[in-house]
Amino acid sequence: MKGKIQYNIAEEENYQDGQIIFKEDSSGDWIYVILSGAVEISKNVQGQKYIISVLQAGEVFGELGFIGVTKRTATARAIGNTTLGIIDREFLEKEYNQLSGQFRSIIEVITQRFKEMLDRTCAFTRRAEPRFEKSLSLVYKDREAFFRAYTGNVSSGGLYIKTETPLSPGDQLSLKLQLPGVSDALQIKCEVVWARSPDESLADKPAGMGVKFTQISKKDHQFLRQYLSSVDSEQ
Repeated sequence: MKGKIQYNIAEEENYQDGQIIFKEDSSGDWIYVILSGAVEISKNVQGQKYIISVLQAGEVFGELGFIGVTKRTATARAIGNTTLGIIDREFLEKEYNQLSGQFRSIIEVITQRFKEMLDRTCAFTRRAEPRFEKSLSLVYKDREAFFRAYTGNVSSGGLYIKTETPLSPGDQLSLKLQLPGVSDALQIKCEVVWARSPDESLADKPAGMGVKFTQISKKDHQFLRQYLSSVDSEQ
């Protein structure tokens, strides 16, 4: 297409929706270009999945492994049926080696600093509000159905829902949260931030999803803050 970079493609690979292209910390230095479909790039931080980016057709990924000779810094997963082109390795090495030694060193330093910055950013990911380990009854609804569940922990800005069928990060949902001593359930709109499937769960990290509040009334937010304040005073 006009205006698009034409890459030397050595081979094409096809992936189905949800299929892993490569995992974080795995070896590999192939560089890919998305020919069709999309690719989710995510990192695991303390057992939780954080989406870094969703790449579309025409975008390139996997370059850190080639330039920095490092393990994969993130996990790449296909979104929908996706076709990838593997950029010709011999062509890349020929082009790269034609650069001056000084320029190659600068590129490698930039690559390493970017990796360190990404690692530090993820390591410093913290919740702005304290969370309390409390099991509260709730009902949530996605686009299709209602589900009953319980919280694993809760803060004034979000909560963790225990469920064997978590939604995907970025999904929107509405929930009704029942607080002790409050007659009407709090009605909150949320967005899924991270999800942990049964296959990824551990004894101390069961399946579920973390959600952040995107819309809550002042009245309901006040009820929630009062409840959390009472819980905090008891600890």
